[in-house]
Amino acid sequence: MTNRALPVQALLVVDVQADAVRGDRAVPEADRLVERTAELIARARKGGALVVHVQNDGPPGAGDEPGTPGWELHHTVEDSPTEAVIRKLRDDGFHGTPLDGLLRDSGVRALAICGVMSEMCVQATARTALELGYRVVMPHDAHATHDIPAAPGISGPVPAATVSRVAEWALGSDLEVVARAADVEFAAPGPQDG
Repeated sequence: MTNRALPVQALLVVDVQADAVRGDRAVPEADRLVERTAELIARARKGGALVVHVQNDGPPGAGDEPGTPGWELHHTVEDSPTEAVIRKLRDDGFHGTPLDGLLRDSGVRALAICGVMSEMCVQATARTALELGYRVVMPHDAHATHDIPAAPGISGPVPAATVSRVAEWALGSDLEVVARAADVEFAAPGPQDG
């Protein structure tokens, strides 16, 4: 973990949808997650960074099925050329979506990722971003998941906080993990080199 990250030009807000942060299916400490992601969004907007809300389209009957109340984004999306919504069908926000093109066309070389679930959509999106050559910063207090239940003969329950930390660790040494959302700096994207 580092104390402070060099500025990033984009913020990816992954799956912060009603089903994940409100009601009986909400992640533990959902209020903290909502506060941290709101803080990041406000600071990214103020810094001129690109804000991308990644929205999962769950299958029929899922809590995040398109058009249902649980599918709705929790945070308001501003009508701005520096704010976008990318809908996805898989964990990885890049898979089958225009996310990479949007980031490259905007001149983004470094990004921060926050949201849910740490070991699923957040990790999958971060892994692909790293593979595509982006500098990736993950604020530890701005992503979350559920506890993993006990598996008889395998393990006891695994607390959500442990799952989130392991999700960061599994991304390897290229990922920049900062302790707090407040440690992420934002800047406007610039033209791509070459």
